[in-house]
Amino acid sequence: MSLIIKEIEIPEGVQVEVSSPAIIKVKGRLGELVNNLSHTGAKIELDGRKILIKYPGRGKKAKSMIGTVTSSIRNMFTGVTNGYTYKLKIVSTHFPINVKVQKNIVIIENFIGERYTRRAKIVGADTKVKVQGEEIIVSGVDKQAVGQTAANIEAATRVRRKDLRKFLDGIYLFEKKVGVD
Repeated sequence: MSLIIKEIEIPEGVQVEVSSPAIIKVKGRLGELVNNLSHTGAKIELDGRKILIKYPGRGKKAKSMIGTVTSSIRNMFTGVTNGYTYKLKIVSTHFPINVKVQKNIVIIENFIGERYTRRAKIVGADTKVKVQGEEIIVSGVDKQAVGQTAANIEAATRVRRKDLRKFLDGIYLFEKKVGVD
């Protein structure tokens, strides 16, 4: 059986540990990430300042899985060196929306005049959420956790059973960037 092998250079200032077949631990100046990639079937090895990713097979599935594992590891490198920041905009035309952060939950009050509060979970221990005026800034080291937190906030204010051309109220993602604000 043939193997597809891909090499990734480890950037300066980043330390990598690989344990068992595919558990990778990355440390950088902003923090530490651990990712279990054993479900992919790839084998990850450390070779000096390079990471070797080996996947059995030759077809489209093997190539796509190698690409998935490679991009996941590169996102970890970017996260521990620069971080990720997503910005969301609070849009309210009918009622002013109040947004607060308490522990690991974002609380949204007075959304389209509702009496109950809507809640969005903050994913990941290192993910930080700040409310500055009409903007919500989600930042952190883990790209998946930052993206999921932004998606949770956006989904919490999804308007249902109303004309979307008239009710534009909500919280919407408008900027994604590398780097922590």
